[in-house]
Amino acid sequence: MGRIQDTFRNIFKIHELRQRILYTLGLLVIVRIGSHITLPGIDAFALSEAMANRTSDNLFGLYDLFVGGAFSNAAIFALGIMPYISASIIIQLAGAVVPYFQKLQREGEEGRKKITQLTRYGTVLISAFQAWGIVITLTNITTNGVSIVPAEVQGIGFTVSSIIFLVAGTVFMMWMGEQITEKGIGNGISLIIFIGIINRLPFALLDEVRLIAAGQRNIVIEVAIFILLVFIIAGIVLVTQGTRRIPVQYAKRVVGRKVYGGVTQYIPLRVNTAGVMPIIFAQSIMFIPNTVLSFFPDNEFLQNLSGYFNYTSFTYSFIYALMIVFFTYFYTAIAFNPQDVAENMKKQGGFVPGIRPGKQTSEFIDNILTKITLPGSIFLAIVAILPAFVSRFGVSQSFAQFFGGTSLLIMVGVALDTLQQIESHLLMRHYDGFMKSGKMKGRR
Repeated sequence: MGRIQDTFRNIFKIHELRQRILYTLGLLVIVRIGSHITLPGIDAFALSEAMANRTSDNLFGLYDLFVGGAFSNAAIFALGIMPYISASIIIQLAGAVVPYFQKLQREGEEGRKKITQLTRYGTVLISAFQAWGIVITLTNITTNGVSIVPAEVQGIGFTVSSIIFLVAGTVFMMWMGEQITEKGIGNGISLIIFIGIINRLPFALLDEVRLIAAGQRNIVIEVAIFILLVFIIAGIVLVTQGTRRIPVQYAKRVVGRKVYGGVTQYIPLRVNTAGVMPIIFAQSIMFIPNTVLSFFPDNEFLQNLSGYFNYTSFTYSFIYALMIVFFTYFYTAIAFNPQDVAENMKKQGGFVPGIRPGKQTSEFIDNILTKITLPGSIFLAIVAILPAFVSRFGVSQSFAQFFGGTSLLIMVGVALDTLQQIESHLLMRHYDGFMKSGKMKGRR
C-alpha cells in the first residue's frame, strides 16, 4: 500500500504527466455533462417516466450502457462515439480491398492524415443516419398514452434540429477523443466508452443489492457469479497481457573496431494483439440492424425480424461471436505484419534458429501468431456473449450487462492500457510504477 501511495505522489511530481491526467479528466467530465443535456423539445418529465418503465433487455438498453445513459436521457450525446468507430471499421476494411485506401496507407504521415479526414466525413454521414433513427424512436415512445415529444413540437423542425444536435454531439466527442489521445493519457475513444460504462457501476450494484435484500435473488447464484467473474477477470488479464516469445539470434558483425550482434533477443507475440478493439468493432456493427429497423416501427414483419437481433437471442450471440473472432484476426493483421518484422530482422542480420531468413521466417511468425490468436479470440467471444446466458439465471439486466462480457472486457482492457502508459512516463523518469517488478514491466 505504501508503494502505491508513493507511485501516486510520483505521478503528480511529473509536470507533463500531471497535466495530461488533469486534461484527460477535464474532457471526460465534459462527456458526462453532455450525457445529461436533453434535446430541445423533449418533455423531460414524460421522458423520465417512460424510461423508468422500459426494460433494458434489448439492444437499445445495451447501447445506452455504452453511452453512459445518454440515450435514456435523450441527450445531445445520445449517439456516443459509436458512429466514429463504425466509420473507422469501414475505412480499415476498405484498406484491405480497395487500392485507393491501400495507397493511402503506404503514403506515411500524409496518407494517415487523409484517412483520418475521410473517417471524420464518414462519422458525420453515419451519425446523421443513426440520429434520424433515434429521432423516430423517441417520437414513438409514449407513457400513459402521452408521447415524450409533444404533438405541437413534432414535425420537420424538431427532426432536423435534433439530427443537427446529435451529429454535432458525436463530432464533438470525436474531437475530444482525438485530443485525449494526443494531449492526454490513454486512448481517447476507448476512455470515452470506458467512462460511460463505469458510470453505471453504482446503479448496477444498488439494483442488485435491493433485489437480494427483498429476497428476489438467489444468494447462492449471486455468489457463484461473483466467483466466476473473478476468474473471468484473471482470464482477461492473461489473454490481453500474455505473450509467446520467439528467439532471434543476431550474428556477429565487425565494423571498424566495434563488434555488433552475437546475442539472442526475443520477439514477444501477444496472445491478443488486438486488445479490446474487436469487441468495440463487432458491437458497433451489431447496432446497425436495429438502427435500420427503427425506421419502420409500424411494419410487423420487420419488428418481428428485430427480435433476432435482441442481444439475448441465440442468433445475435452467434453472429456477435463470429464477428469478434473475425475482427480479432483482422485487427491483429493490421497491428502486426510478420513480413515487415522478417524483413527488418534480415536487414539487421537476425534470424530465428533453424528458420531461413526472409519468406520462411515471415511464414513461421505468421503461423505462430495465427495459432495463439485463435484461443484468445474464442475467449473474447465467449466472455462477450456471457451476459445473454447469465441473465437466464435470474440476474438483473443492468447487472449482467455491466459485469459481463463486453463491459468487463473494455473496462479491464482500457484500464490496463492506461496504466501501462502512466507506467511508461514514470519509468522514463526513473520512478517506480505501480508494478515495480513482474512480467508486465519485463515485457516493456
